[in-house]
Order: sequence, then structure tokens, then C-alpha cells
Amino acid sequence: MLTDKIAVVTGASRGIGREIAKTLAARGAVVIVNYNGSAARAEEAVKEIEAAGGRAEAVQCNVSEFDKAAELMDYVVKKYGRVDILVNNAGITRDNLIMKMSEEDFDAVINTNLKGAFNCIKHVSRQMLKQRAGRIINISSVSGVAGNAGQANYSASKAGVIGLTKTVAREMASRGITCNAVAPGFIVTEMTDVLSDGVKEAVIGNIPMKRFGQTADVANAVAFLASEEAGYITGQVLCIDGGMCM
Repeated sequence: MLTDKIAVVTGASRGIGREIAKTLAARGAVVIVNYNGSAARAEEAVKEIEAAGGRAEAVQCNVSEFDKAAELMDYVVKKYGRVDILVNNAGITRDNLIMKMSEEDFDAVINTNLKGAFNCIKHVSRQMLKQRAGRIINISSVSGVAGNAGQANYSASKAGVIGLTKTVAREMASRGITCNAVAPGFIVTEMTDVLSDGVKEAVIGNIPMKRFGQTADVANAVAFLASEEAGYITGQVLCIDGGMCM
């Protein structure tokens, strides 16, 4: 259980982030549902959590902005006194072949997916070091493990997240803080819903388990890594991909 733990989940208004927020709340955590643009969806997530007996609050912040991420963490610490769990889930895609990819699309994905995670870890680190306790879980991707055609920016950002995870784990381990990553494969979300049937069939052909995963598969793994039971696990990357990257 995560009773009374204070958890910040970035990009939590929909998809995997929303499921993570709901799962942490169901296990007793007070969840800060961070969002950037979709206030209505974030409030829906909060209401869903509260209807199930959980506690949550929606807080707007563009985590790719260094000072805004600082304000987010300062707000949470001032209101709740601590941050026990940070889940860096916020992410975007701007897919294209590298010869056609614009500099703007490359930078936008790196700034949100990789720099956003750095920003949040940077600004929560002092509090966690002071507490001598904390759980940081970064959402990477199988694209960051194996690469993916048409996703040079996304794959680079998610590979960077893995390097960031391992370094933070080494730097903070002696203070009781763990840092791990989960790398989802193809999960049923709005992002995969737009794929054509032909593309879905081709993808499934490369998944040993022959199906897409569910958001709960990722959320349950995150909840485990956030728990006391995972206290001796750090610097690891857990692929939740039906065997794609075995």
C-alpha cells in the first residue's frame, strides 16, 4: 500500500498517465494530477479518483519549462510537506523520417520527454534528499530500447530517459532514493487507436504475446516500483511489451 504517500504524476490527464494516477490513488497515495493543456480531462481524472474514494488534485504545469517545473514542486512541498513519489510520464510525439524531420519537431520532443523529466527530478531532488527517501519512476519506451523507424526524436528522448534513470539512481541510492524506468511497448491508448488495422496487424506480428498491452499493465508496474516492496530495486528498466525487446 501507498497510504498517505504524496505522488506527482506528470502528463496524467489521459492514457497511461491517467491510469497510473488512478492506480496510485487506489493504493492510498495523494496524487497530484499534472497536466499541460487539457484542464477538463485532468479534472475528470480527479473526479474519477475521488469517486473511487481516493484523493487527488489537478495542477497545470508545462514540465518542459525549467522554472515552471520548479514552481510545481515548490507548490506540492509547501502544501503537502513532502514528495514521496515522482512519475515522469509527460511525453509527446512528432513522428517523421529523419530526412524529413524538422529541427522544431526534434527539439519539442526532446524538451518535453527528456528535459521535462530532468526538470522535475532536478527540482524534487533536494526535498527527497532531505527526506532521505523517495521513489522516482520514469516512463521510457521500447522505442528507446530498440529504436523505431520514423521516431528519431522520440527514440532519442526515451533512450535519454534510460541514461538519466541510471545516473540518478547512482547519485541518490545512498540516501534511500530509488530511480527506475518502465518501457512500455504497444499499449491500448488514444495514440494506438489511430493506427490502421494493417499497421496494428503488422505490429502484433512482432509481439511474442500477439496482443497490445493495457494501461493497467504499466500502472501496476509503476505502483510496484513506488512501493516499499521495491526498496532494493534501482537503476532498472522494466520492459512492459509482451516480449518485444526480450
